[in-house]
Amino acid sequence: MDFPEELKYSKEHVWVRVEGGTAVIGITDFAQEDLGSVSGVELPDEGDEIEQDDSIGSVEARKTVADIYAPFSGTVLSVNQEALDNPALLNDDPYDGGWLVEVSLADNDELKGLMSADDYADYVENRD
Repeated sequence: MDFPEELKYSKEHVWVRVEGGTAVIGITDFAQEDLGSVSGVELPDEGDEIEQDDSIGSVEARKTVADIYAPFSGTVLSVNQEALDNPALLNDDPYDGGWLVEVSLADNDELKGLMSADDYADYVENRD
């Protein structure tokens, strides 16, 4: 599995790419593999306020629907329309083409609880 070093990760299998005062969110390679073939994505609208740890959407796969949990609070700046139109992007390219939303950060301190790539790899390896 691939966990790019420049990203941060949550225990809910979400990755975060911080770019100044904004961050891009997606699901990890582990999450997409665990879910299987993604057939649908539900995301918030541009302008929506999101709160840390709240569900901001869902990913539908063959036999399940998994919530996507916000790793931090902020305002949705953009939504990946390509992922909505072609959910398989989450399987094919989870870290680039399969990104989900770009969000302005409300509080950079909320990022402190995220894991490095090495810590996330250990977390995934040691989960029950």
